[in-house]
Amino acid sequence: MQTGLFFQRLALITLTGVLSACSIYSLPGQKPAPVEEPVYTEPGAASRTEPPGPGQPATPIDTGGVRSDDDHGVAYSALLQRAEQAAGAGDYDTALALLERAQRIDPDSAAIYLAMAETHCARGDRVQCRATAERGLLYCTGRRQCQQLSDYAGQ
Repeated sequence: MQTGLFFQRLALITLTGVLSACSIYSLPGQKPAPVEEPVYTEPGAASRTEPPGPGQPATPIDTGGVRSDDDHGVAYSALLQRAEQAAGAGDYDTALALLERAQRIDPDSAAIYLAMAETHCARGDRVQCRATAERGLLYCTGRRQCQQLSDYAGQ
């Protein structure tokens, strides 16, 4: 009886190990998800895609006032900038898609929630604007950012 229980447990452990190892890799024929490379800028210099050398700090891209105080800011600032351009051109669906990508990078960024709320309001979706702003209030840190989210949440 003990031997049967031992082999059942061994089979379960082996199966768990095999399944967890399979989840690391893509299935044959599938391409991995595209990864957007960060863009580094230096004051007074053109954008470049390679990281700065030792001792050279990376300067985040200006996102038109939508900034994050956390470490992920550089990773998604290009997405925020592109979303702002798309929204400015009236392409709200593209803007929201870009903001959702940024949100996958940092789901706790109040800056992203603020940009999403602004986009929803610009396209006339007041319900989604308010809901997004209310969610963003959970993550805001600065007084100005919290006030902006609060203004959208009150609509």
